[in-house]
Amino acid sequence: MTFRPVLERADKRPILIAGPCSAETEEQVLQTARELASDGMIDLYRAGIWKPRTRPGEFEGVGAPGLAWLKKVKEETGLKVTTEVGNREHVFEALKAGVDVLWIGARTTVNPFSIQEVADALRGVDIPVIVKNPVNPDLKLWMGGIERIYKAGITRLAAIHRGFSFHGETSYRNVPHWQIPIDLRRNFPDIQIFCDNSHICGRRDTLQEVAQKAMDLNFDGLMTEVHPTPDEAWSDAAQQITPAQYKLMIESMVFPQANSADPIFVQHMNDLRHEIDEIDEDLLNLLGRRMKIAEKIGEYKKENNIAVLQTSRWNEILSKAVKHGAKKGLSEDFVTVVLKAIHDESINHQIRIMHGEEAVK
Repeated sequence: MTFRPVLERADKRPILIAGPCSAETEEQVLQTARELASDGMIDLYRAGIWKPRTRPGEFEGVGAPGLAWLKKVKEETGLKVTTEVGNREHVFEALKAGVDVLWIGARTTVNPFSIQEVADALRGVDIPVIVKNPVNPDLKLWMGGIERIYKAGITRLAAIHRGFSFHGETSYRNVPHWQIPIDLRRNFPDIQIFCDNSHICGRRDTLQEVAQKAMDLNFDGLMTEVHPTPDEAWSDAAQQITPAQYKLMIESMVFPQANSADPIFVQHMNDLRHEIDEIDEDLLNLLGRRMKIAEKIGEYKKENNIAVLQTSRWNEILSKAVKHGAKKGLSEDFVTVVLKAIHDESINHQIRIMHGEEAVK
């Protein structure tokens, strides 16, 4: 698959998409657009017309009448506009109103029937489409949503990383799981990826931190929710900021270049990457040796009818590794994730010894 850019800038600066979570009134939509357009801050103006909500009775958007307000935004400011579509009717209404870019929300991406309905409605239309990640951390589901739109003939396609639902304590509204958009880029090398820092954070005070991380990871742009009076917003008030706050955030950020043509820089990078490649090879050799020892342990357990999992031993390994890792500047989370993966592989090797290959499938 070959993707064309949804938006491009001659100066290669990241694409900036901003506007209110929901279009609430004509004045609110126009006021936000005027302030964002006044300094040429953004490339695309966003506003939700139809809002999928968790529970009935919550504000679900003004609906099709709000599309006329987006038309006025285009006429008054010259900004391109985008809104979310979740079904066939939304697509037809948005196209009729001259919306420049469509985006597909997380609750639509998660349902192959819904995203196929949108794809069918777009067949034969050449319009840019941005696909948000599904609510759950499922790379293949995200890829599948993009592929369905692509097969409908849409090649101006991008992705939005808005984080993933998580049950438990977390400082995020939606946990970013940065490796998932990185893996998306690995599978679709030329697709643009934008970061929706508003939905990842769910609060104002961490918006810049998350936006900066996305830029450091070479994302292609940002989608941020901006409202003239955020505390009075009809939806997602806590994560929205004023146009002035948005301007300050953007001006405070660093936008790194993707690459450098400086031959000295390139040589230094190649040397350091060669060192990393050698270390990675050593790590894999050590892990291979570790698994051979785990298999010997599995053989002794089999001979003596001993259970594979020894909880006290696993707790001892993890506790020692976390303490040792801290001395080496490694975080507890990192050490725990790595050791759990190694332990799971060791368990699988021992189960194969105990019961054969089929036992771990």
